Amino acid sequence: RCLQVNTTPTASRAYSSGAKKVTLIPGDGIGPEISAAVQKIFTAANVPIEWEAVDVTPVRFGIPQAAIDSVNTNKIGLKGPLMTPVGKGHRSLNLALRKEFNLYANVRPCRSLEGYKTLYDNVDVVTIRENTEGEYSGIEHEIVDGVVQSIKLITEEASKRVAEYAFQYAKNNNRKKVTVVHKANIMRMSDGLFLRCVRDMAQKFPEIQFEERYLDTVCLNMVQNPGKYDVLVMPNLYGDILSDMCAGLVGGLGLTPSGNMGLNGALFESVHGTAPDIAGKDLANPTALLLSAVMMLRHMELNQYADKIERAAFETIKESKYLTGDLGGRAKCSEFTNEICAKL
Repeated sequence: RCLQVNTTPTASRAYSSGAKKVTLIPGDGIGPEISAAVQKIFTAANVPIEWEAVDVTPVRFGIPQAAIDSVNTNKIGLKGPLMTPVGKGHRSLNLALRKEFNLYANVRPCRSLEGYKTLYDNVDVVTIRENTEGEYSGIEHEIVDGVVQSIKLITEEASKRVAEYAFQYAKNNNRKKVTVVHKANIMRMSDGLFLRCVRDMAQKFPEIQFEERYLDTVCLNMVQNPGKYDVLVMPNLYGDILSDMCAGLVGGLGLTPSGNMGLNGALFESVHGTAPDIAGKDLANPTALLLSAVMMLRHMELNQYADKIERAAFETIKESKYLTGDLGGRAKCSEFTNEICAKL
């Protein structure tokens, strides 16, 4: 049961021979613990990669040059959760990373896990979110006291790029349908442009079924019958909300992998929070970061190792003997990790 097969729409890369360097950003809170767990599991599976750990936490108003150089050199990275303080003067490091490396498409496969019971058994959707603009373009200003304006930026270039990625992803992974999610009935110019770009791209992929749906309709249908959808493509804010909602259908952000695809590389990440309340207590669940690392291995065409690790993780979750607290168990992070290593 593969969560992810092939994230890249481009030609194959020569990752298959020799150890490859991967940038590791452990992150804040539980980040270092779950990153160490992933490294331990990769060692047990004899994955031929070399980790290059970089720290982005000391610089709160930008990304340290060492981290930028590492990702630019290695073209591939794995990132734990990063904390951004709420309020004035603090720029989101996650947003800064997306902008710095032009990570234009966020890909999140949400699939029901056998043996872990939720309200839904048939979820198998992939959300593909435009990652660089929309409401998250960061263009805000105060017009007069008490009146603030935030600009939603939609460009033809970015919309075409993510649309092409979505259809190519569907084709590469034998998915049947792409649904564009929008509110062009209200935001006629901005969402209208995004919708036109996706419509135009659909013409180039006649073998993929295409449909258009309003955001509110998709939310309603998703909680009634997730089986209606396959691959969803949408602007930034809608994707942020809808991808988290889809994650909730399969057990939460602790079980959901995520990958950010860019023009010159890719960054895979766990999308849950830093959980400072349990940091350092050996209670964190490393599954999301591990499955994101599995996505990364498939992107690098190290499918044999990806399949092996994914199978061991799914078997451990299915057996329910070593589940962490967020999954209803009492196991420590180290016990869950050791069980996966034992299966490898």
